[in-house]
Amino acid sequence: MQQVRYFLALSQTLNFTRAAEQSNVSQPALTRAIQQLEHEMGGPLFHRERNRTHLSELGRIMLPYFETIQAQSEAARSHARSLRKLETATLKMGVMCTIGPQILSDLFIQFGAAHPNVDLEVQDKAAGELLDMLSSGELEMALFGLPEGPDVRFHSLPLFKERFVVAVPPGHRLAAKNVVCSADLHDEAYVNRSNCELYDYAKREFRSRGVILRKVFTSERDDWVQGMIRAGMGFGFFPELCVTDPGLVVRRLVDPEFIRTIMLVTVRGRPHSPAVGAFVRQARTFPWPKTRFEPMPEDDRPLADAPA
Repeated sequence: MQQVRYFLALSQTLNFTRAAEQSNVSQPALTRAIQQLEHEMGGPLFHRERNRTHLSELGRIMLPYFETIQAQSEAARSHARSLRKLETATLKMGVMCTIGPQILSDLFIQFGAAHPNVDLEVQDKAAGELLDMLSSGELEMALFGLPEGPDVRFHSLPLFKERFVVAVPPGHRLAAKNVVCSADLHDEAYVNRSNCELYDYAKREFRSRGVILRKVFTSERDDWVQGMIRAGMGFGFFPELCVTDPGLVVRRLVDPEFIRTIMLVTVRGRPHSPAVGAFVRQARTFPWPKTRFEPMPEDDRPLADAPA
């Protein structure tokens, strides 16, 4: 690296004395380094004349390569320094809009306490938009939860799993059941989350079993959906950790059972900032929630009537 630095100084000044001064080294030491570099390159990099020094043809060819080496070396040192210090930075993260803040708030608080100089900028988007923003570089990482996972452009780190459940008001007939089968939902009034990550897939599965839902209300806002369910408009279909209204009764859905994996997604092969690495380490050690529902209870077990 010293040879490269001396070469670049001499290529700028075209004067051994000034290049040595600029490099804070003696002129004989700079001359020896240039000679050694020329030996390694297999030919003269400079033509030395009495009153004039200039780049040789080989020197002109090698100049952009050495400039790239110098720039990459400086970038590596800067990256290493910021990695050690995690200097002031902005981490741009996307979160799939169906992953609620009640799941992530403790993680974000812990990360902020551990890295107070990092500004965490979070955008909630639908799954497809998140992947597009990751691919274009608008986001550095995302929390994602579609059943099929992201495509091969992306690397994913699984964090936790959660089942999908049926949410009903306390007086609903399904509240009297330990678990809900898909057949129980036939012709039931359905309150729809318009951003439901599983709706199309679940609808196909239900129809293959002869189960048809009556969609009576749709909203992008989960609080509206849960409020309409609590008011008695119909049942809802949620990831289990997204049911936040304490007035709702939650029942496990089986036959079929739907499960999603929440994962941390980055673009495969793309270099990432130290802040991304720090967040990944935090996410790996975070105590993610466990699913609330153990293996399916027997039919004669007592009912779990308490609201979720």
